[in-house]
Amino acid sequence: MSGPPVAVALLRAAVRPGLRSSTRPVLVACSGGADSLALAAALAFEARDAGVRVGAATVDHGLQPGSAERAERTAALLAELGLDPVLVLPVRVSGAGGPEGAARAARYAALAGAAAGHGGARVALGHTLDDQAETVLLGLGRGSGPRSVAGMVAEREDDGVRWWRPLLDVRRETTRQACADQGLPVWDDPWNADPAYTRVRLRTEVLPLLEEVLGGGVAPALARTAALLREDLDALDGLAATELARLAAEAGDGGLPARPLAPLPAAVRRRVLRGWLRAAGVPDLQAVHLRAVETLVTRWRGQGRVDLPGGAGVVRTSGRLLVLPPARRGAHAGPPPLEEPLP
Repeated sequence: MSGPPVAVALLRAAVRPGLRSSTRPVLVACSGGADSLALAAALAFEARDAGVRVGAATVDHGLQPGSAERAERTAALLAELGLDPVLVLPVRVSGAGGPEGAARAARYAALAGAAAGHGGARVALGHTLDDQAETVLLGLGRGSGPRSVAGMVAEREDDGVRWWRPLLDVRRETTRQACADQGLPVWDDPWNADPAYTRVRLRTEVLPLLEEVLGGGVAPALARTAALLREDLDALDGLAATELARLAAEAGDGGLPARPLAPLPAAVRRRVLRGWLRAAGVPDLQAVHLRAVETLVTRWRGQGRVDLPGGAGVVRTSGRLLVLPPARRGAHAGPPPLEEPLP
């Protein structure tokens, strides 16, 4: 007996380990495009043996004519694959970040709500190796830090929602072939061919040029680079978390001893400070804020308060860093140093 076509087999093999690693239900996000549709078909097939309930959700952004009808057609196709439940999630796209960013925020919020309403289901997303390569290039070009260059992770929990990307080692061409092999009708979003969007130009112009100039293999190389960088970043995060726990216990009052931070490697020290400030509830922390707080450790000259987003601030006094909430700003706008500045 012959097995399934190669592309179909690759998709099923990609989802099988993760699907069988947990009994938690899965909700696959499907736009009707090749990547998410191939993922949905693979999960529907593997769910039978894994004993895991797999449903699906398709989001109607309402941004194109006929979007509601297309969402209903996608939902009907997903139901034919045997997925249950199948949800259509209409959203209103608004807010900052341009149409791409606003649509993404609305989509993820809708998927998070649907997952919470269906037993805390994991949300399966159809991002591929090619998407990973594009994400790495975007991070490099924007200079937005090593975490963005490290790309997407296969599975992570964010605000109680488990996001699962089982296709990060699968090429985009493989998902399209898998759909063709199974006779699945693919919807090609016209936005994915619009050069007005940066990611589209990366996909259609930059990556093909890099492939030509460098002799091929660029997308897998970028994905490998992301994976290696992610390992290093995870190790640094672990070291910083251990150091933060030790220093916080030493202070015992929500503060942070300043002098023990100075000899730490900069990459670890900044992570400790970031973790401490986030735990204190400081919102929208950017690199410029983190560097300013770091000067209270590395370039201490008796300076006063460092202002942070949300109205909070940080001061150094009696050898400790303290976060001052917004309501106390007037009383602590410029406290005199209670220790001798370093020479």
